[in-house]
Amino acid sequence: MTTIADLRKDYKLASLGKRDLAADPFTQFKKWLDEAIAAEVPEPTAMNLATVGVNARPSARIVLLKGIDEKGFVFFTNYESRKGRELAESQWAALTFHWVELERQVRIEGHVEKVDAKTSDEYFNSRPVKSRLGAIASAQSEKVESREALEKAFADAEAQYGDNPPRPANWGGYVIVPEMVEFWQGRRSRLHDRLAFQRQFGGWHIERLAP
Repeated sequence: MTTIADLRKDYKLASLGKRDLAADPFTQFKKWLDEAIAAEVPEPTAMNLATVGVNARPSARIVLLKGIDEKGFVFFTNYESRKGRELAESQWAALTFHWVELERQVRIEGHVEKVDAKTSDEYFNSRPVKSRLGAIASAQSEKVESREALEKAFADAEAQYGDNPPRPANWGGYVIVPEMVEFWQGRRSRLHDRLAFQRQFGGWHIERLAP
């Protein structure tokens, strides 16, 4: 019987050198994301978001990337959720993308800012109506008495707002402005390629890291 410790895979699909990289991490990330989408990787925009609170205990969860530009990586959530509270406390976060089928990871570390209200409104109003109602009904991360109580809150929101629910004041977007972006390509014998962009003096410095 195979044990967990015996499970392993030798990576062999591709390699990554400095000559393969774009001049900035945003262009390189978009290239890899486009390749993940073209390869029909499941949930290519799914990313692990890690935060830490004042108690110094880290927490992590999967959220979806909803935008990327020359400033950073954008996602949306409830500002009063656990992650929202922790982002308010520390204002730093880390992201990890893992595209298993391509044997790739991207790690991002940076400080966090809220996006402007107009951007949050535009994204909120682009969501399906029931998703918008769900954002109103759910006090994310708080204890809920039962599934029935949650569904009643949803029904109450639907009865109140119908097909035009407004964005709650406690819901909106964040942008993670990176200080470090690492591109990881799996290689044979665990000699993986790890190339990291480090922000320095207003530009980017690329360095190779040991696997």
